[in-house]
Amino acid sequence: MNDSFLYLCVDLDDSILSVFKKMDVTKHRLLIVTKNKKFYSLISIGDIQRAIINNIDINTSISGILRVDVTVAHVLDDKEQIKQSMLQRRNEFMPILSDDNEIVDVILWETLFSEQRKENSVNLKLPVVIMAGGKGTRMAPLTNVLPKPLIPINNKTMLEDIMDRFLTCGCSDFFISVNYKADMIRYYIDSLKNPDYHIQYFQEDKPLGTAGSLHLLNNKIKSTFFVTNCDILIEQDYAEILEYHRANKNEITVVAAVKSIQIPYGTIQTKEDGLIESLVEKPEYSFKINTGFYILEPHLIAEIPTDTFFHITYLIEKLYKEGRRVGVFPVHDGAWTDIGNWKEYLLHISQNNE
Repeated sequence: MNDSFLYLCVDLDDSILSVFKKMDVTKHRLLIVTKNKKFYSLISIGDIQRAIINNIDINTSISGILRVDVTVAHVLDDKEQIKQSMLQRRNEFMPILSDDNEIVDVILWETLFSEQRKENSVNLKLPVVIMAGGKGTRMAPLTNVLPKPLIPINNKTMLEDIMDRFLTCGCSDFFISVNYKADMIRYYIDSLKNPDYHIQYFQEDKPLGTAGSLHLLNNKIKSTFFVTNCDILIEQDYAEILEYHRANKNEITVVAAVKSIQIPYGTIQTKEDGLIESLVEKPEYSFKINTGFYILEPHLIAEIPTDTFFHITYLIEKLYKEGRRVGVFPVHDGAWTDIGNWKEYLLHISQNNE
């Protein structure tokens, strides 16, 4: 196998977590699975997300979650047919195999089409609620002057960046919750005169938490809707999150980032009388972190108390205790950027200016 393709390859015995991390590092949602350095299968980010949703241990091998049917090409295949196949399926790349499953070549989308891979065209047409009323204290002293939603990022403001991501999947109806420096936010966004933005503002008279202001939307939103904080970016096909939400008949779906933390020491478990039970050298633990991105069903708005400080986690806990359906859709850690703190904000800016 040509070593130039190694960055796209994982081994059949690699763990789900390690492959998830490699997708994060390489920025590829599809990787080649090899066995004895020969082609074995393909694995997509969707395969991994389904495994996590099904509560499969992410430290186990990927061998148990691979699909039976994958699309590849043969060295004798017509190049134009390969191109059409990639265009039809929106493949990030196409492995070219010999008769004995050697990887002879890998054709990348950008090589054929001279541009980055485009997502499938979708038109979700769902309302989007953006919680933009906070003071942004983590970004002080800048937020003493500018409201956090108007902090610049990617040659636009945070608020524009978030709305533009929704526009790409056909969502253009925005409900923006404002409070701190609300007039400045309204003035700036309205001055853009962007015909694609269909915006309704709703204003808290006092801080109401991450969900308290939703009661102001009672009887205004009649369909499934997105809710997002104004300081997070999610690199994920929103249609896939919605598909999971609907297929599982969830009332709320929380998008969670899978974050791994390695303890840089040997850890010890003890039992009765302080006797050692186990010793693990530099263990790694994985957690699902709430990203601040959700899908909700409209009837839940009526369950938000009126004019009361109320976090969205209070609603999640309420539904959970009542045995109602709260789903969690996983994304890898690199797909979530918390741009509401200086460290992540500056890192994101530097990466996009390289």
